[in-house]
Amino acid sequence: MSAPKAASKIKAYAKAGVDVDLGNRIKSGIHAKVSKTHGPEVLGKIGGFGGLFQPNFAGIEKPVLVSSIDGVGTKLKIAFALGRHDTVAQDLVNHCVDDIAVIGARPLFFLDYIGSGKLDPQAFHQMLDGFAKACQAAGCALIGGETAQMPGMYQPGEYDLAGVIVGVVDRAKMLDGSRISEGDVIIGLASNGLHTNGYSLARKVLLTGRGAYKLDDRVDGLKLTLGEELLRVHKNYQPLMASLPEGVLKGAAHITGGGLLDNLPRVLPKNLNARIDASSWTVPALFQLIQKRGKIDPLEMFQVFNMGIGMTLIVSPDDASAVVKATRGKTIGKIVPGSGVVQISSY
Repeated sequence: MSAPKAASKIKAYAKAGVDVDLGNRIKSGIHAKVSKTHGPEVLGKIGGFGGLFQPNFAGIEKPVLVSSIDGVGTKLKIAFALGRHDTVAQDLVNHCVDDIAVIGARPLFFLDYIGSGKLDPQAFHQMLDGFAKACQAAGCALIGGETAQMPGMYQPGEYDLAGVIVGVVDRAKMLDGSRISEGDVIIGLASNGLHTNGYSLARKVLLTGRGAYKLDDRVDGLKLTLGEELLRVHKNYQPLMASLPEGVLKGAAHITGGGLLDNLPRVLPKNLNARIDASSWTVPALFQLIQKRGKIDPLEMFQVFNMGIGMTLIVSPDDASAVVKATRGKTIGKIVPGSGVVQISSY
């Protein structure tokens, strides 16, 4: 009995839904995409059992490594629907960078995880392009990741993303909120839309029910189509924060899930409150649309969405004017006596 021809043989694992050869082919061009994010600190090559990074801590007296892990959430549903996968990859990197920036850290390296039922070459390469673009802009090396094929775990055409970042800060320069005092000024830096939070509510309000919008609709007040507005890329604030004079920042809060109400308390001393004047900036039209259509309580909006403020900086009154000018931010509140909570007025 002769052996079957190799060209017609389908491997058992591929029949079960995991095509190892496809995965190898798709990943064969990774090095060309990510090498531009590598400096001399990166050792070895992509595809090893672990990423190798030899840090240069020159000028840092007591280096502290800072790490964070996150995902993109149901914003991915918008990416699936529009067949656009590079922006959510950028979102993931920038979100992670901002999470460690509020401690004063600069990013060193990033690793990604992509889980799907079946690898889609086009989507995969768009994601790698997005990861590489955001890492390069952040001065962060993309040193590795994991791509998992798991048939039966995801709907066709869907996947999940997660990312891990590691950065460094000098222990003496860590931002922990301990220097925040009564009378300090809160400066808000503008967001670029919803960033990566609140999409489950936004999708329910905007895309389901009677009179639901379509992603290619042009909606009054929005500059782009609804889908393009929902895919706006999460901003990376770290370079701007790092450009400020040393010692100016007393604290910072990345406004992600939980909004202003739940994120600012993470850096407040227990005896102080953050008093926010919501009339000090114009809430972008997309948030207003969600609130009006969903008939959502204003305070809940401030707990779910960033409402146009993606990062808050806390500085002394003496430094406030210079920081506002340097960051093009807005003074949105001040620190007052209290119990470690946020008070929002005038909305």
